[in-house]
Amino acid sequence: MESLSQMRSGGADRPEIVQLPEWLRRPIGRASELSAVQKIIKQRQIHTICEEGRCPNRGECYAQKTASFLLMGPTCTRSCAFCQVDKGHAPMPLDPQEPQKVAESVQLLGLQYVVLTSVARDDLPDQGAGWFVATMVAIRAVSPTTQIELLTPDFWGGPQAEQQQRQRIAMVVTAKPACFNHNVETVERLQDPVRRGAKYHRSLDVLRYVKELDAAIPTKSGLMLGHGETEDELVKTMQDLRAVGCDRITLGQYMRPSLAHLPVQRYWTPEEFDRLGDIARDLGFSQVRSGPLVRSSYHAGEA
Repeated sequence: MESLSQMRSGGADRPEIVQLPEWLRRPIGRASELSAVQKIIKQRQIHTICEEGRCPNRGECYAQKTASFLLMGPTCTRSCAFCQVDKGHAPMPLDPQEPQKVAESVQLLGLQYVVLTSVARDDLPDQGAGWFVATMVAIRAVSPTTQIELLTPDFWGGPQAEQQQRQRIAMVVTAKPACFNHNVETVERLQDPVRRGAKYHRSLDVLRYVKELDAAIPTKSGLMLGHGETEDELVKTMQDLRAVGCDRITLGQYMRPSLAHLPVQRYWTPEEFDRLGDIARDLGFSQVRSGPLVRSSYHAGEA
């Protein structure tokens, strides 16, 4: 995310400081409230998307002893232009102890609802699908009542990409997550500049196929506003998500991580987010989170 101010060109190679809107500012939280989660994570050398993605809500979530775990290391094999996660070089080999380390952390924190996400790992034979399952198994072994939501990549790749993608999704669905989340991130028109290596209809197909395999598993997707989309395009995207049976949606403001990332084209107001949330409910989404600081995993366990 951005700091409390965003830089843009002020001429003569001098950055101009542009203050974030007031509604995007929030305290990071007291150190004493953050330390318990951070200590557990650092001791086990595991990762959270809270830290790697510089989530603006990490102070609140850590104070409540919750976190969204980032599997398979901190380096992504894709290069999405909005994302803070490390990329641009080869990822490290998988840590064979990671599923157990995450399970221990869930147990120590007493989590009743946990979100597992990952970087894209196009270098792995199964794109990481089996790693999600292994981590779910490890968590359930030590904390059988914990519900597990997954926020997955599209599992695309290989010479028989579509067939293999469906097999990978089926592997994960068979493990019965509490919710299957895959983000379309932005409207169809803006997919190429925002989500390099991903495709709009491919992401819709992920959500569609989950429902074909097990209609009882809730599906979820998220959109980041501020890339230049229109309200009509957002409504069309929500309609497309409902057409493939998507049950839940998150709508939040894109916040530029650095000058190397895509600039923000527009800051949507809280009132506009409220209106979009009402539209989403009218379209039939069973759970809607719509607000400037909303992220994919924010209050995920409140369904």
